[in-house]
Amino acid sequence: MPDAERATGLARKLVDEGLAACVNVVPGVRSIYRWEGKVQEDDEVLCLIKTRPAIFDRVRRRILELHPYDVPEILAFTVDEGSPAYLDWLRAATAEPET
Repeated sequence: MPDAERATGLARKLVDEGLAACVNVVPGVRSIYRWEGKVQEDDEVLCLIKTRPAIFDRVRRRILELHPYDVPEILAFTVDEGSPAYLDWLRAATAEPET
């Protein structure tokens, strides 16, 4: 995200809508990347979104609706292990998968 205000807004919407159990908003990220043939450098805010794999497609669609970038960074990482209590909380705090 380009700034903390928009990152916080996205985080609140994802949590309010049950698409994320928690979003860490991490300011102070400096990104250096290639875009449209040029090397760019910008300050950004990283959002670490905790959700479950079964609703990832819904989360991705919602991020694409809310994010101001043409190509936002949306990556998923598999969690092989975790605290059972935390994983139970995560499942309870997020929406049920669509059937």
